[in-house]
Amino acid sequence: MPSPARTLRLALIAVGASALLMGVSPVQSNDAFNRNVRVHNQTGWPMTHLQVSSGGNWGGDLLGTGTLSPGASMVVRMDDGSGACRYALRAQFDNGQTLQRDGVNACQVADYYFTR
Repeated sequence: MPSPARTLRLALIAVGASALLMGVSPVQSNDAFNRNVRVHNQTGWPMTHLQVSSGGNWGGDLLGTGTLSPGASMVVRMDDGSGACRYALRAQFDNGQTLQRDGVNACQVADYYFTR
């Protein structure tokens, strides 16, 4: 049986590969801001989809084929190359609930908590 650390590494590799297959661009804005945000699932429901938008189109599902369990977190790279700092996050959960949070400033926050 693989160790939990190995299982997590394999899951993260799969999520990264899924992002590449979905056409998520490795474009980076040309400024000094870090737009990596750790997203925490504090809802009590397994998160099945996570999307980010700087206005306009929603990006692909950042969870790929995985889920984000209640109490778990993952780092999300919100930089889409547009130079935007404010992003919307949209999460869908296994019970059919969808939560959208607008105006998340990825240039200023390091952690974002999804709560009910």
